[in-house]
Amino acid sequence: MSNDFNRDPFSRPAQSGLFDHDSSAAGGAASTHPLASRMRPRSLDEFVGQASVVGPGTLLRRAIERDQLTSVIFWGPPGSGKSTLAQIIANSTHACFESYSAVTSGVADIRKVIQHATDRRINSGQKTILFVDEIHRWNKAQQDALLPHVESGVVVLVGATTENPHFEVNAALLSRSRLFRLEALGEESIKLLLQRALLDTDRGLGKMNVNADDDALDHLVAMSGGDARNALNALESAALAAVPEESGFRQITLQLAEEGAQARRLGYDKSGDEHYDTISAFIKSVRGSDPDAALYWLAKMLLAGEDIRFIARRIVILASEDIGNADPMALVLANSAAQAVMFVGLPEAKLILSQAVSYLAATAKSNSATVAIGRALEEVQSNGAKPVPMHLRSSAYAGAKQLGNGKGYIYPHDHPGHWAPQEYLPEGVRGLPFYEPTEEGSEARLKRRMEARTEHPERE
Repeated sequence: MSNDFNRDPFSRPAQSGLFDHDSSAAGGAASTHPLASRMRPRSLDEFVGQASVVGPGTLLRRAIERDQLTSVIFWGPPGSGKSTLAQIIANSTHACFESYSAVTSGVADIRKVIQHATDRRINSGQKTILFVDEIHRWNKAQQDALLPHVESGVVVLVGATTENPHFEVNAALLSRSRLFRLEALGEESIKLLLQRALLDTDRGLGKMNVNADDDALDHLVAMSGGDARNALNALESAALAAVPEESGFRQITLQLAEEGAQARRLGYDKSGDEHYDTISAFIKSVRGSDPDAALYWLAKMLLAGEDIRFIARRIVILASEDIGNADPMALVLANSAAQAVMFVGLPEAKLILSQAVSYLAATAKSNSATVAIGRALEEVQSNGAKPVPMHLRSSAYAGAKQLGNGKGYIYPHDHPGHWAPQEYLPEGVRGLPFYEPTEEGSEARLKRRMEARTEHPERE
């Protein structure tokens, strides 16, 4: 993030150059600002990606171009363009543009900016646009303090967050703002930004005479994770590491690109959206019988430092939820893996997780057991629990037989096949059958056995 957010947030109109940088240093190795900061697009025409949000004819683009912006919240991963859009709004609006970070602001700051906005509105009729970066960091009191002023139009809110605003932003504040979801940038967009930076002699690396091999650029794109900031800063690191040739040019090779991107973060927050989205992809890959995809998401979680106990618990749940009786050994293996992971620990635990995940993804699938308990719960919740039939009641205590408990009960082990026709459900139970085995794996054998008992009970 730019250091501009640490300046006094109450004395900058839009024309004051929010996000401005030292132009004398731009384009050279001696710049005091990272390449990603220098190359931040200054207009919608320079903006790359997010066509569904700010492409030609979109609602947001028209609002920015006509200077008719209403309160908005930009939600997206790091490097997707949230702060850049705020800069573009600052560069194009006639309103006073105030900006600060939710990390360092308090309720007193909010009151101060509201007072300035109110005075400005009364004295000159000028609007105030308030940009709050990392708005999810605000507590409830801070958000509540701003709410009435957003509602009354004293300020137009522009919020930016990497976290799901449905969980992190006051529902009332969110309802008064238009939410725009930004996605990680695609590979073509990232590559275009890198090529632009190589050629730009004003803000980019053009004055350094830098060339990049195709495979080096491809590596930087692939390792960026859709984060333009990561890609540009890795490019700059590689360029600075390149030794000038006799011709004066610097050549970025694949090796230099790998070194430049080596420290790139995965952008994985164990309590944020990326955590939930990744585990969701992992679960769905196992359920969808794709071992390669399941192992990919497992690897991402392991590299990001995800709690192996969390992964192990999810594997145990998966074994019952999505495999069930199609392969009863899946639960045995998953439970053994969970215990082994706790016993062994990392880094070797990744081998145990890999074995369990690859097996669970490849084996037969059935959710019949999951559906069955759902149906049974729904029946009891909707129609109430019925009394236990007399022949199924306990007769183990003194006086139980005198009450009629257990009378008429048929002991299955006394009959061929250890089964005899008998009613085990109380009268009036609906929604049957609860459990319907599939034709998958071991469950197919259970299905044939159940069908045989129903159709030809005398053969058992």
